[in-house]
Amino acid sequence: MDLKLPPMTGVNTPVTLSNPKQITIIGANGSGKSRFCENILQSCGDKAYRISALKSTFPIPDDTPLHGSISDLFNRANENSQHLKSTAQTEFEKLYYIMLVDEFNDLMNYKAHLLTNESLEFPKTKLDTVIRVWQEIFPNNKVLRENGKILFSNDKASDHYSQLKLSDGEKAVLYYIGAVLYAMPGAVIIVDDPETFIHPSITNILWNKIEGLRSDCTFIYNTHDLDFASSRLYSQTIWVKNFDPANQTWEYQIIEKGRELDDSIYLAILGTRKPVLFVEGDSVHSIDSRLYQLIFPEYTVKPLGSCDKVIETVRSFNTLEKLHHLDSWGIVDRDRRTPEEVKYLRNKKILVPNVAEVENILMLDGVIRAVARRNHKNEFHVLQKVKQAVIAMWSRELKEQALQHVRHRVKHIAEVRIDMKFRNINALENHLTELVDEIKPRTMYEELCREFHRIESDGNYGKILQVFNQKTILSESNVAQLCGYKNKDEYIRGIISILKSDGKDAEDIRRSIKACFGLVSNELSESQQ
Repeated sequence: MDLKLPPMTGVNTPVTLSNPKQITIIGANGSGKSRFCENILQSCGDKAYRISALKSTFPIPDDTPLHGSISDLFNRANENSQHLKSTAQTEFEKLYYIMLVDEFNDLMNYKAHLLTNESLEFPKTKLDTVIRVWQEIFPNNKVLRENGKILFSNDKASDHYSQLKLSDGEKAVLYYIGAVLYAMPGAVIIVDDPETFIHPSITNILWNKIEGLRSDCTFIYNTHDLDFASSRLYSQTIWVKNFDPANQTWEYQIIEKGRELDDSIYLAILGTRKPVLFVEGDSVHSIDSRLYQLIFPEYTVKPLGSCDKVIETVRSFNTLEKLHHLDSWGIVDRDRRTPEEVKYLRNKKILVPNVAEVENILMLDGVIRAVARRNHKNEFHVLQKVKQAVIAMWSRELKEQALQHVRHRVKHIAEVRIDMKFRNINALENHLTELVDEIKPRTMYEELCREFHRIESDGNYGKILQVFNQKTILSESNVAQLCGYKNKDEYIRGIISILKSDGKDAEDIRRSIKACFGLVSNELSESQQ
C-alpha cells in the first residue's frame, strides 16, 4: 500500500511513498524524528505497529494500548486464558507470556484432535520460529522446553537458565523476532533504535532474517546507528531536518534508493548539530580523540584513523555543506611536512600544529608548566630538565631525523613528478634516470643536517618539537616523573584530568595547545590561518 508521510514544510500537496517495504529515518537529536514517526503511525490506522527493545525492558503503564500491540495482545490473552495467568509488567515479559499461551493452546488443540482420531499436522508455533532464528543468530546457544518453561544454555556453561539471565543483547534479539511475528498482516512496523543492545556484527544479519519472516509488512527504522542505516540496501532514507510545532510540519528530504550517504562519515554527524572536527587515530587507543574533544568542546570530534582519511573526509564533507549546514574541520600531525604543504592544508580547513605529532603537543612549555604546577612541582625547574633531555635526544638522533625528512620530501616530489604523462616507456625511463639529479637528495640531506645542527647549538626547544618525530619522546624525556607521575600513561591521564576540571590550569593548557595551531580565538572559523 502507499504510505502517507507527515506534512512537509512549504509543500501543500500530500507526500506519499508508493508501496515502500523498508524506510530508514535519520536526523539530528531534536529534529522531530519521534513525532515524525508518531504522525506516520496515526495515518496507518489499524495497521500501525511499533516496537522498541529498549522500552520493552522497563515497566511502562499502558492503560490504552495501541490496537494489535504486544500489550493489547497480552491483555486479551490474559482475559481469555482459563489455565495460564500472568502479572507481567514489561513488554518483554508480556511477549514471552503470549508465546507460551499460544504454544499451550496449539498443543492442547493438537491433542484434542488426536483423541478424536482426526488427522492433523503437528503445529508449527511462533515460538518454534523464534527459537530457530534465535539459535541461528547465536549458534553456540541452545533453547530447551522443560516442564512448561523455556530454558537457555550455551557451550560455555553446563547449567540451564531462564530468560531473566539472558544478556541485554540476547533479550533484544528474542524480543524483536517474537514481536515482529505478532504484527498484524500487512502491518507498518516502526522499529525504534533497532541497533539497541545488539552487537554490530549481527545487527544486519538479524534484520535481514526478520524482514524475510514478514515480507508482507513495511519496516520503518527510526535509528541513530548510521552503519545500520547504510546497511539497509533496499530502503528509502528520509532525513528529518526540523520540526515546526506551530504549523505541525516537518522539513525533511527523501533520499533516492541506492544513493550512497558517505557511510558512517556523512551519517555520523546527523546525530549532532555541533560542527565537526575530524582527527587521526581511534576513539580508544589514540591520544588525539581524548585530547581534542577537551580542547575543542564546541566541536564533535570524530576519529578516522589515518591522516589521508581525515584530509579526504574534510574535503568531501565540505563540498556537501549546503546539504548538512555543518562546519567541518580536520586535524593532522605535522610529521615532516614542508611549510608549503602545511600552508596548503590549512587553506583547506585542515589544522596542522607547529609540532611534529600529537605527543609533542603534550611537551609544550605551557602544558608542562601547568601539569607541574598542578602537582606542586617547580614548573620552571621541571621545564628546564625536560628541555635538556629533549635536546640531548635530538643530538643523538639528528642525522637519522634528517634522513627521514629527506625521505619524505623525495617521496612527495617523486609522486608529483611521476604523475606526469609520458609518450612512451623510453620517456618514463629517461625521466626516472634524471630524477635523482634533479631532486639531489644528498644535497638536501646535508642542508637539513646543517639546519638541525643550528637548532641544536641554539638550544631551540620549540623548533625541535616542530621537526622531531619520535614516539618515545614522552618516556625518554622523563617528563612524567619530573611532574610527579610514574610513567607517560599517568602523565597523559593527568593532562586529561586537568582539562576535565576546567580550572585555571586547564585554561592554560588549552591556550597553549590552541596557540600551537595558530589559533587566537575559541572558534576555528574565526582563526583560519
